[in-house]
Amino acid sequence: MYSTLKRLIIGKPLKSNQLGEQRLNKLKALAVLSSDALSSVAYGTEQILIVLATIGFIAFWYSVPIAVAVLVLLAALILSYRQIIHAYPHGGGAYVVSKTNLGVTPGLIAGGSLLVDYILTVAVSVTAGTEAITSAFPAWHEHRIIISVIMVIVITILNLRGLTESATFLAYPVYLFVLGLVVLILFGIFRVATGQVPPETHAPLGAAVPGISLFLLLRAFASGCSALTGVEAISNAIPNFKEPAPKNAANTLVIMGALLAVLFTGITLLAYWYGISPKADETVVSQIAAQTFGRNFMYFFVQATTALILVLAANTGFSAFPLLAVNLATDKYMPRMFLLRGDRLGYSNGILALSIGSIILIVASGGRTEQLIPLYAVGVFIPFTLSQTGMIIKWLREKPKGWLLPLSINLLGALITLTVLIIFFVTKFSQVWYVLIFLPIIVFIFMRIHRHYDDVGQQLRINPEEQIPPIEGNVIILPVAGITKVVENSLNYANSIGDQVIAVYVAFDRESEKRFEEKWKKWQPNVRLVTFVSQYRSLIRPIGRIVDVIDEKAHDYNYEVTVLIPQFITKQSWHYILHNQSSLVLRTYLLYRKNIIVTTVPYRFTK
Repeated sequence: MYSTLKRLIIGKPLKSNQLGEQRLNKLKALAVLSSDALSSVAYGTEQILIVLATIGFIAFWYSVPIAVAVLVLLAALILSYRQIIHAYPHGGGAYVVSKTNLGVTPGLIAGGSLLVDYILTVAVSVTAGTEAITSAFPAWHEHRIIISVIMVIVITILNLRGLTESATFLAYPVYLFVLGLVVLILFGIFRVATGQVPPETHAPLGAAVPGISLFLLLRAFASGCSALTGVEAISNAIPNFKEPAPKNAANTLVIMGALLAVLFTGITLLAYWYGISPKADETVVSQIAAQTFGRNFMYFFVQATTALILVLAANTGFSAFPLLAVNLATDKYMPRMFLLRGDRLGYSNGILALSIGSIILIVASGGRTEQLIPLYAVGVFIPFTLSQTGMIIKWLREKPKGWLLPLSINLLGALITLTVLIIFFVTKFSQVWYVLIFLPIIVFIFMRIHRHYDDVGQQLRINPEEQIPPIEGNVIILPVAGITKVVENSLNYANSIGDQVIAVYVAFDRESEKRFEEKWKKWQPNVRLVTFVSQYRSLIRPIGRIVDVIDEKAHDYNYEVTVLIPQFITKQSWHYILHNQSSLVLRTYLLYRKNIIVTTVPYRFTK
């Protein structure tokens, strides 16, 4: 039943040689890997206005120069990550660049930041999409957490079905969103140009603003930089592109940057011209669409496509998180389970881990986007800064032909991203201080995992100087609960592999012990039986004691000790709940004892 349900939800398993069919062309890759960056247009301008609103309506004109500063940073990042794609064509992005050029610890900081950022990508995108929906249908606002969790589950299933299926599905809402916003911006500009928007709706550019401060402007700029999250995703996911992968990835990055610049600029200018103020129960994009079109078909089209891309922007996290986890797992900093491909050739464990983490964040934040965005932006600007710095070191060390231009680009990018990072910590410390706690913890966990794998490798490695003593024989310990076919089956197997067989019986009173000894002598007089009386009705301790005693003596003669556990297998799986699980408990207990081999001998029931 489980396999049938799994196939129904996820689809038929794919062969390993079909992996090439799962790679993306530029059109689909733009939909999958750019949805996060493009969707940030829906809340980037709003975050700027929320900060400026603390001064008043007259301060909103500052959103225009702040948007220009954000666009300068966007250009620097696009140029920088384009160089990273060509320099490191196998993916990994900031993690690989930082680890290669700055060292292990900076690399792990970048990798850990990005892993958390991708979890936040899913949480922020889904909650922002839910807010777009509840802006159009306010009665649903109180159910935002449930709506968000359901959306995460749907996207998870979509990604478990495979990369090409999710890309095909995502392409439509992404391009419809771009179309909707382009129409909104053009129609809005037309209304402004034809004088349909009164000039008194907004403060003139350059108007004096009492109480404005550099601190507040920097805080607004930092908030606006949330529109740049997701820019790095393409550099992490180069292996998902069709060949030539680096060239296709670089071109897709440029297209994404151009679209992001146009949409962000247009929304910011319309918000300024319309004199839009941020509201708790309605997004800025919703207000712009309502004033531009009225609440007609086009309004609901913009809201629907905005909600869709905000929700599906989470797919950027689902595309990039598993690949980054693969890079970390390959370097032995994450569990090797993240290296395994699922039935549909995707990295299913990474997808599921991301899904669980994002649901926890959504519930913990109460489904409120504004509580997650500052941490989200900091999480991405740390690897931004580290990757740019790593590229500077690379150019200074290698000095290839024409290296001064890329060095200048990366130097500019590093200075800007570092400045933004400092601004975040200075202006939003109360919202982002968690980073100073969880990042060291994540790096520590990475180090511990790596140490464990090194220890395992050292212990598994064959050393000619360390010879393992030969096994001279095998002592079989067979716990028995009675005289049954299950025990008879296990005893026959024990006699076939063991030099000595010792049956162990634990009774709860003397009378039971005597009766069993008498029955055993009649049934198996040639097999030694050891009995115990457990006054506290425990099976584990008496068997553990006899195992310790026999193990100590057996190893003096280079004998192995094997505990053979009889186990009957019921025909129906639900029958297991009708029987005690003493064999399972005993097996679990013995597996962690040194020098003991534990084997289960199944006996299958037919009815």
